[in-house]
Amino acid sequence: MKQLIDSFKNNSKNYFKTNILFVTFVVTSVINGILIRALTVGNFLQLKPMMADLAIVLIVGALGYFFKPKNQFKYFFTWSIIFTVLCIINSMYYTNYLSFASMSLLATSLQIVDVGDAVVENVMEIKDFCYIWQLLAMIFVNKFLKKKGYYEKVAKVEKGKIRAMYTLVAGLICLGFFISMLNSLDIGRLSKQWNREYIVMQFGLYAYQANDLVSSLKPQISPLFGYDEKAKEFREFYDNRDKTIKTNKYTNIFEGRNVIMIHAESIQTFAMNLKFNNKEVTPNLNKLSKEGIYFSNFYAQESVGTSSDSEFTLNTSLMPANSGTVAINYWDRDYVTIPKLLKEKGYYNFSMHGNNGSFWNRLNVHKSYGYDRMYHYSNDFELDEMIGLGLSDKSFFRQAVPKIKDISENHKNFYGTMIMLTNHTPFSDLVKQGKDELEVDYKYKTVNPKTGKKETVSAPFLEGTKLGNYLKSVNYADSAIGQFIDDLDKEGLLENTVVVIYGDHDAKLKKSEYEYYYNYDPYTDSMLDSDDPNYKEFNNYDYELNRKVPLIIWTKDKKFSTEVKEVMGMYDVMPTLGNMLGFHNDYALGSDIFSKKENVVVFPDGNWITDKVYYNSQKEESYQLSSEPISSDDIKKYSKYAEDAISISNSIIVYDMIKKNNETQSLIKENEVKNG
Repeated sequence: MKQLIDSFKNNSKNYFKTNILFVTFVVTSVINGILIRALTVGNFLQLKPMMADLAIVLIVGALGYFFKPKNQFKYFFTWSIIFTVLCIINSMYYTNYLSFASMSLLATSLQIVDVGDAVVENVMEIKDFCYIWQLLAMIFVNKFLKKKGYYEKVAKVEKGKIRAMYTLVAGLICLGFFISMLNSLDIGRLSKQWNREYIVMQFGLYAYQANDLVSSLKPQISPLFGYDEKAKEFREFYDNRDKTIKTNKYTNIFEGRNVIMIHAESIQTFAMNLKFNNKEVTPNLNKLSKEGIYFSNFYAQESVGTSSDSEFTLNTSLMPANSGTVAINYWDRDYVTIPKLLKEKGYYNFSMHGNNGSFWNRLNVHKSYGYDRMYHYSNDFELDEMIGLGLSDKSFFRQAVPKIKDISENHKNFYGTMIMLTNHTPFSDLVKQGKDELEVDYKYKTVNPKTGKKETVSAPFLEGTKLGNYLKSVNYADSAIGQFIDDLDKEGLLENTVVVIYGDHDAKLKKSEYEYYYNYDPYTDSMLDSDDPNYKEFNNYDYELNRKVPLIIWTKDKKFSTEVKEVMGMYDVMPTLGNMLGFHNDYALGSDIFSKKENVVVFPDGNWITDKVYYNSQKEESYQLSSEPISSDDIKKYSKYAEDAISISNSIIVYDMIKKNNETQSLIKENEVKNG
């Protein structure tokens, strides 16, 4: 026994002496895998993802032994760079979106060029670069080994192919051990890929990224495989749905009217409820919400495509793509859209935007959706006032009104989408140019100890903060909307027009910004400590629920003065407007909110919300929203529906399922006619 122990010690000692660079690569890579989970999902001590990280690093590292010892550093350092960059990118992404980046984002990398300031100002933090230590460690060890003549010594004893084989076997053993720890839920979520936080928690970052790389190839690969199974699921899903078209007091109420959709960039409901020094942040939106139909519990359902996802979901009542974006990867599919259905009723469809038409591929996408024309940037507007990413909203709306007037004179009815821009992250350009009008300080009266008289004192509060800049930007956007409504009215364009205003998504501000807002102490100009009795906790659920955006349906002649408090999602807009305007989409995943007894909003990551509960599918826990409890059967029912809705929607997108289904139905009808 003593001989075996001594032999093991000697072999281990000899192994580490002649594999220092490889061991450094493995240890640093695994530690960074642990570190990224520690700074994001928090389960850094869990064995399962550590085993997955170790297996992948060993398998990748094994191939390094096919290089001569003097060249191995280049191989291991290249992979260290790859792993480090993955950690940095995902750390930044998780900080802002509470999710992990997808390889499919590379397809939208050109979009990032136009929002570079936002990346620098809103995304990067010092902690996101702590992973660089791996590269520094590799460089230090390599220099040390060179000085000691390590590579020459190892070259005399190393048998590369044998070490590669042994290392590969070790990696496969770790992989097998890891696989034995998986359950059916783990495997199912890995294949579906949409629940990214869960996958990283159970599989580690490296396995997630490897699987995501495969998923990113689906736009090219998926249409070739698995269609029959997905087509069967598609038919069963829609065959089992209630196809009854229900009517209510809003049915056909706006039939024959023009429609102007205002795509209100990054405006959250949170901002509409705020005042600073007795001045409303959004006086115009508040007025319109009180006069129209205001949906105060409305959520966007966007994914990595942000604004483009919201446009897609609103116009089709489908969910965003699981991998990639519809705007970049799947824009050429045949979708049932609002513009197409209104075109059948004689409408002229147009869109306008103060940015390049190429941004989010809108020139192609909007044509595919059924818009007759897109007015954009330098092609159709004079660039007389630039703020942030492009033409300012006030100039954009001012120049748009004559164009809408011309359209109204040449077409009986029109459907127009106005895409706002100034309130786009990073929100600071407005302030830098001195065009902000809202003060976000905290003014209060106090007694001057020297004079004994009362005087007004100002505490900075949100001045100079990201949330403060955002609210100043929202105030500007609100002013632009008010100006637009007034200008339309002066031209007589509101007499037969429905105005729909929707926030496309939340501002993507960090949770810490809201924690500061709710716990600011103006008398000390600091944030309250968590143990202070006045401290207000703002947890992850508060943050998620705070991401709701406004939806307002308004007309000049009808004062509805109605607030709809039922929970509603972007995919419910099309059916709700369809009921009002007299069109219907058989493939809509959402519902007419006025015909639905209990609505559920499904998010692209598998989370969902009803009026009673918000359910986090990653953590498999529910957050109660009302005193009325929800049963475990309802949790299972809605979770099953969420998975089905995401899967069916993705099948429609990837396989162009609507077009193929319509072609099949046409063939069936032709055969029926032929056969009498």
